[in-house]
Amino acid sequence: MSAPAILVDDVTVHYGEVLALNGASLTLERGRVCGLVGMNGSGKSTLFKTIMGMVRPDRGSVLINGQSPARVRKTGTVGYVPQSEDVDWGFPLSVRDVVMTGRYGKMGLTRRPRAEDHRAVDHALERVELTEYADRQIGQLSGGQKKRTFVARGIAQGATTLLLDEPFAGVDKRSEATITRLLRELADEGATVLVSTHDLHALPSLADEAILLMRRVLMHGPPEEVLRPENLAMAFGLDVLDRSETK
Repeated sequence: MSAPAILVDDVTVHYGEVLALNGASLTLERGRVCGLVGMNGSGKSTLFKTIMGMVRPDRGSVLINGQSPARVRKTGTVGYVPQSEDVDWGFPLSVRDVVMTGRYGKMGLTRRPRAEDHRAVDHALERVELTEYADRQIGQLSGGQKKRTFVARGIAQGATTLLLDEPFAGVDKRSEATITRLLRELADEGATVLVSTHDLHALPSLADEAILLMRRVLMHGPPEEVLRPENLAMAFGLDVLDRSETK
């Protein structure tokens, strides 16, 4: 029996005195899109960074396809789309340059792109509908185009596990639809996708399953079950829930 795509076991993370994750555990299988739901400060970004190996937990462990995050990052089989505020949009890189960074692990020490690297980048840009913007500086793109660029990077590197932290925040409807379609296609091709989102109405059409997070996993199951009002109230509070239903 093969190892799960993502296995998070009893992970606790502190930032100084602040408790960010408290005994969080989850298991994700291949070929699935999983939506991560929780209010700001619930630990979603910390969970992503811990899975990626960017944050070391105080307790617990993380495995991706049965291997450590550090090992998997070297193989290039895990891709990460960060929140916009985590990226220096002023850095002088073109869209093509950013997508090409996904190929670095396959280039060797010289990092000199070969024909196959250029083909992979061109294919990825075509899939996210950004071919015409390939030579534009990354900071000159719209919010949705920026997110699509990082999805293209994951595609170019051949990632079989994709983590997307708020990919729909500040994006236009076209980009939202494009990203949703791409994630569904990638899952159908066997990739595992973990995506955090505040768009609860769109979650059932995006995800096969959902996780409700408040520093620990409160619930993990079908979106329609996780999104029941009494379950959302555990993470968001009745007051927040009532206000959202009146809009």
